[in-house]
Amino acid sequence: MSTVTELDPSDFTFTRRTWIDADPVDVYRLVSDVTAISRWSPNASDVVFDEGSGPEAGAWFSGRNRRDGKEWTTRSQVVEAEPGAVFAFVVDGIVEWSWTFQAHDRGTVAEQSWRLLRMDPVLGGTRADVEALRDYMAASAETTLTALADWVTRNPSARRAPRQD
Repeated sequence: MSTVTELDPSDFTFTRRTWIDADPVDVYRLVSDVTAISRWSPNASDVVFDEGSGPEAGAWFSGRNRRDGKEWTTRSQVVEAEPGAVFAFVVDGIVEWSWTFQAHDRGTVAEQSWRLLRMDPVLGGTRADVEALRDYMAASAETTLTALADWVTRNPSARRAPRQD
């Protein structure tokens, strides 16, 4: 049986997407404000940029995560921040979360992706553990995307200005 450190991280990725009734720049603004993620994510809370930082490449932030009755703090670094196009960050040097935003009809197709950068024992001890974690995070991403789209629909002020097509 392979240990988790012998597994290939590229085997454990996913992308989920949804349509959101807002301009890509406005969806980017919501997502890149990591302090607001608990509005939509079932797993993250108390997220805050380091003092003097914001949603730009190189910025650091901390957050609380929870899963299966456990809670822990993570450190993340923004690795891409292009308003209206992409927002990505690396968590504890192990996983990259990225969001992309593509104009579609009068709104945005938002994609959320999860990619392991390296294997680490914190992910679990077996392939089945890492697969279960990936599947759990994929379900969490779907929940987050749905909640974000619903929140934008219920909060039209989140859409700053209609796009001119």
